[in-house]
Order: sequence, then C-alpha cells, then structure tokens
Amino acid sequence: MGPELRNIYAVCLGAVLLLQGCSVNPVTGKSELSFMSPQQEIAVGEKNYQPSRQSQGGDYYLDETLQTYVTDVGKKLAAVSDQPDLPYEFVVLNNSVPNAWALPGGKIAINRGLLMHLDDESQLAAVLAHEIVHAAARHGASQMTRNTLGSIGVAAVGMGTAGREGAQLYEMASQLGATAWMARYGRDDELESDYYGMNYMSKAGYEPQGAVELQKTFVTLSETGQTGFISGLFASHPPSIKRVQANSLTAQALPRGRRFKSRYQSAIAQLNLDVEAYAAEEAAIVALSNEDGREALKQLDRAVGIQPREASFWELRGQAWKMLDNQKNAEKAFTTAIGKNPQYFSPYLARGILRHERGQKSIGLADIERSYALLPTAAASYYLGDSAMANQEYEKAASYFKQASSAGGELGKLSRTKLLTARLQLEPQSFISASLSLTQDGYLQIRARNNSPVNMDSVQLQLKINRSGRLLMLPNILPAGGEARLNTGIGPIADAARAPAYSVRVVAAKALK
Repeated sequence: MGPELRNIYAVCLGAVLLLQGCSVNPVTGKSELSFMSPQQEIAVGEKNYQPSRQSQGGDYYLDETLQTYVTDVGKKLAAVSDQPDLPYEFVVLNNSVPNAWALPGGKIAINRGLLMHLDDESQLAAVLAHEIVHAAARHGASQMTRNTLGSIGVAAVGMGTAGREGAQLYEMASQLGATAWMARYGRDDELESDYYGMNYMSKAGYEPQGAVELQKTFVTLSETGQTGFISGLFASHPPSIKRVQANSLTAQALPRGRRFKSRYQSAIAQLNLDVEAYAAEEAAIVALSNEDGREALKQLDRAVGIQPREASFWELRGQAWKMLDNQKNAEKAFTTAIGKNPQYFSPYLARGILRHERGQKSIGLADIERSYALLPTAAASYYLGDSAMANQEYEKAASYFKQASSAGGELGKLSRTKLLTARLQLEPQSFISASLSLTQDGYLQIRARNNSPVNMDSVQLQLKINRSGRLLMLPNILPAGGEARLNTGIGPIADAARAPAYSVRVVAAKALK
C-alpha cells in the first residue's frame, strides 16, 4: 500500500470511528466523541468510588447528620438535572484539603476542608451542582477520549475499540482512581458545568448568586497561593475572572432563590467546633515531617483534648511514638485509631507494619490484609508479596510486587527487585539464556548469558541427554549483561552432528540486590 492509499485509508478509518464513537451530550444536546457507553461509565464510577474515598481520608464519620444533609442537598439538585436517573451518591470526606470531585455515573465527594470555606447552602449547592453536571454531561468519558486520541491517535484507538464499545478504553478507565478523573478539566467543560449547574440551582430553588460568590472566593484564594486549594480544588477546577463574569451574566438571567444560611451553619456546627483540633493536627504533621516526635505528641494532645473521637489524631500519635522508638505506645495508639474508625485502611496498615517489624508476622499480616481489602496500597502489596514468596507462591508474589513496583523511593526499588526474583522462579529462561557448543577439543560446554539489569547468583541449569538429564550450577555470580561458560565434561564428541542430542535450559536463579 502506497503513501497516498495509506493516507486515504487513515482518513476513512478515522471517519468511520468518529461515527461509531459519537454520542449525544445529555445536558447540552450536542453530538460529541466518546468511546465509553453510559453503562461502562457507571461501572467505572462504582468500581472506583470506595477506593478513591479510602485514599483521600475516608468518609467523615464524626457527624452523620452532616453526611445526611449533604446527600439531601445533592439529591435535590440531581432530581432537576438532565440525568436524574443516574445512581448518584454524595459523601463528605474526612480531608482538610479544600476539594470536591465527581466520578462517572454520579459518584460525588466533597471534603470537609471545602465545607469550611462556604457560607451558606446556596454555595454548597453551587459546588454539588457543578459536579453533577460533570457527571451528567459525561465530561469524564469525553476527557478520557480526548486524552487517548491525543496520545495514540484516532486510527490506533479505532483498531482497538471498533465493534467493542470502547472495550480497551473502558478496561483502562476502570483501573483509574479519582486522581485520574479529577485531572484538570478543559475550559469549556468548566464553563459548561458552571452554566448548567446554576440552572440546576435555580430549578431547585437556590440563589444563583451563590455560584458567583463561590468563584470570586476561589479567584481571591488562588491569588494568595494557598497550597491547600492549589493541590486540591484548583488542580481540577481552575478558577478565573472569566468564569466569575460568565457566572454573573447567568445569574442575572435566573430568578432569585433561597440561601439557607442558618441551616448550613447548623449543619457544619461540629466542624466549627473542631477547627482548632484539625489545626493542631496540621501542626503535628509538620512536626513529624521534621522528625520531631515530641512536638507532634504535644500538638496531638491538643487535638485529642478537643475531639477524642477522631481516629486520625490517634494514628498520628502512633506514628509519633514509633518515631520515638516506643513501640508499645505506638501499637496502643494504632489500636485506638482502629477502634474509632474500623472502616478506614490506614491504621490497620500502620499497626500491621509495626507488628511485622517486631517479629509478630502472622498477626501483622492479618492487619495488612485487612488494610489491603479496604485499599490495595503499594506498602501492603509489598508485605503480602514477601509473605507469598516465603510460602513459594510465586505467581501471587509477582502480582503483589508488580502493584508495589509503581511506588517511589526505596519501596518501589525493593519491589522491582523482588518482582524480578519472583518472575525468575516462574520463568528464569526469560532473563538468562543458555546454549550449547563444542570446545576446540570437542567437549560439550554451556554458554549462559544474563540479559537482565541485575546480577544473578545460584544459576541452575538442566542438561538433557536424550530422555535423561542432570542439574548443573554455575560456580560464580553471573553479572548483569555478562556471560559465563561451563564445561560439562562430556566429550570428546568427534561428530558435531551428535550435539543436537543434547539440550539445556535455565531452571532457577537468584537476583542479587
């Protein structure tokens, strides 16, 4: 196929793909490109909602009435949206970073840190309505489609997805947590969510000026460079004067509504009572980062004195005691944290690692397994991989170490080395090649080459002679990229044609750190 034909083919394939991948935006009514079906989006949201919540502090549990309140406001807005039948869920996360996000299918979260920057229910409605539009307008799927097209091209996606309703894209998307879906939305998506979100607010009876005030507040905060907002809300929802101006014009065209300030302030009363406790927690985190365990405990004493039911304060106390090498107090603090909030992964992981390090491996692993069931972290994967290796469950070990290998620092480095060790047990021939040849005087020798990036020890080879065989061991370490020769003692072989009767394969090796 010549260049011109290839170009024509690519254009035709792209045109067919565009037709196959077009869908109607349920909010705007416009035709848009998307390789994920609505059912696939809902499945992605369902799969990622729980782990995303776990990874960002877990659910806020100190005041269940606040969870109910936010859910009621969210459902009121969802009922007047363009997709009222999505399986919407709303949750307040126990996280001080000001943020809110939506997963496909209507799975929405708002951090308690953002609630503290709102004045009334109309502003809360502005946040939730904005996120509802992201879900209802399928912005997540559109964004992933755009990113995929940008990275691998229309033709490549077409060959992978045509006729399968975006199966490859769905498979990739289903593995992503909230961080991926919260990646910076495009300007048009943000303006669209502002506009239609304000319309939802108005339909639900809220004052649309709440959305204008919200954006003004965000612009002011962005100019002061507050790191909490920069790492949270502003990363995925960048504010701008243009958004303030657009929202002001939209608000002028909508009827006035209610603010419900006293109702909102009543709903966040517990958060207001605990402001100083969370401020002390932040100071303790800074102290721990400076390896000042004493100062951390001092701050956490303040926090616990104000709010003794907050599990995160107790978990941090455990970290401080561990830093001070008081293992007994550390374990007590982690256990207290678990008792305060048994549905959160982090204190289980902390106690499990502590117990494991103290030699209590069986009960430590039980904690680590519990944490992994709630959220499969790299740290938990590493310890579970180690356990599987000790039990010679190499496939399971390789799976755990593969998960842990994406971590940074020493943990990721160790995991990649141990992944190699586990794979060596399963398929050593993939890393070390072995072949046979004859020496000048006719003796059979083995040539082994290490194709991996690490040194290998205890390289075991199986030499087959017709139907029988014997095991041989390289006497020395086989360096990365190096090779070694091993005389078998078989020979002399006068006729080289007899050599094919022999074969060799690598059966075991050990990777060195």
